[in-house]
Amino acid sequence: MCFSFRCFVCLYCTIYTVIFFFVAFTTILWIVISPSSVKFHITDATLTEFNITNNNTLYYNFKVNVTARNPNDNIIVYYRQITAIAWYKDNDFGYVSLTPFDQGHKNTTFLGPIVFNGNRTIKLGHQQLVEYFEETRLGSYNDLAVDFDVHIKAKFGRFKSGRFNTPMVQCRRLRVPLVSASNSTHSLSSFSFSERRCSSGSFFTDRNANAGD
Repeated sequence: MCFSFRCFVCLYCTIYTVIFFFVAFTTILWIVISPSSVKFHITDATLTEFNITNNNTLYYNFKVNVTARNPNDNIIVYYRQITAIAWYKDNDFGYVSLTPFDQGHKNTTFLGPIVFNGNRTIKLGHQQLVEYFEETRLGSYNDLAVDFDVHIKAKFGRFKSGRFNTPMVQCRRLRVPLVSASNSTHSLSSFSFSERRCSSGSFFTDRNANAGD
């Protein structure tokens, strides 16, 4: 009986030690790698249609050009699922699924043009409607946004992670001009879009890791 107990204690200590060193090794490796987040930029954005009808239906044609830059020397990013989501004044109105791709070290990948086109019912508050009509008069729209819901794997040397969901990439506070549908280079306002950097947070962490805490 005593022998069995000693075996149990020995086995427990062995398993605990293996787990401890595995966690410590993974943590130290990640600190050594110290990955920088992938940098997303919206380089251009235009609207050729943006009309809200009396029944709260938004008809839209919204195009954005996006770049994603992997600044790391030693990490390959495998984008296994990436969905672009368009917003206007806190209302999501368009979704586009992008083609999965792989991104090597020090690589910049062009995503786009991403075109959101269609119609969707949205509900704006009184003040938001006032802002919408003023923006329509001026020919450019504020408070547009594009988010990216990204699922990736990452590889460092021979180590390859499992698939996980990065924090949502957020490209907010976009001011986008309305242009002529017949001539996409002709703006209906004097305003032109300025490149905007997106927030990608701690890109190489799983946003669902603490969901059960």
